[in-house]
Amino acid sequence: MSQKKDTNTEHIILKAAKRVFQNKGMDGARMQEIADEAKINKAMLHYYYRSKQMLFEAVFSNAFALLAPQLNAILNDESSVEEKIRNFTANYISFMSKHPYLPAFIIQELNRNPDFVLKMKDKKGFPNIEKFKKQIAVEIQKGILKPIKGEQLFINIMALNIFPFVASPLIKAFVNIDDKAFKQIVEDRKTEVADFIINSIKA
Repeated sequence: MSQKKDTNTEHIILKAAKRVFQNKGMDGARMQEIADEAKINKAMLHYYYRSKQMLFEAVFSNAFALLAPQLNAILNDESSVEEKIRNFTANYISFMSKHPYLPAFIIQELNRNPDFVLKMKDKKGFPNIEKFKKQIAVEIQKGILKPIKGEQLFINIMALNIFPFVASPLIKAFVNIDDKAFKQIVEDRKTEVADFIINSIKA
């Protein structure tokens, strides 16, 4: 096939794939279904993306490329650890509210293909926590924070932010709420999570 790839068509394909992956997951999605959603034929879809895996990685990479630089900038700016936690949490939750399929995508792909994250790690803007870790050590020495390892704090932040998006059906069932109430709970967590973490580490 000799025609030149069109960026608009590619954009339409990625948007269609995102919707299908969000509804069906990686394993449940079918290339024909994605082609139908994009309103193109399957041959055209394969011209742009030879496999479902390639398409999945493109969808993920596009979304992650929007989020990672934001988080990396927060981790490496000149704000205090407390401000970083508040900004990181607010930015992460806002982003995931618009891209709720991403956390499940990440976990699914890590289980299927552990080397996948290594590809992402090499990309520009991938979050680096070294400055964050050093800043925590400094604030501990100053008596601002209780002793805690930077890695452990970062894992706590990620876990508390990611879990509601990964386990939303379970949370809705346990708490007995509908989608609207769940969205409000997630919005409230922008401050609830930050307050919880900060209160736990303040000296």
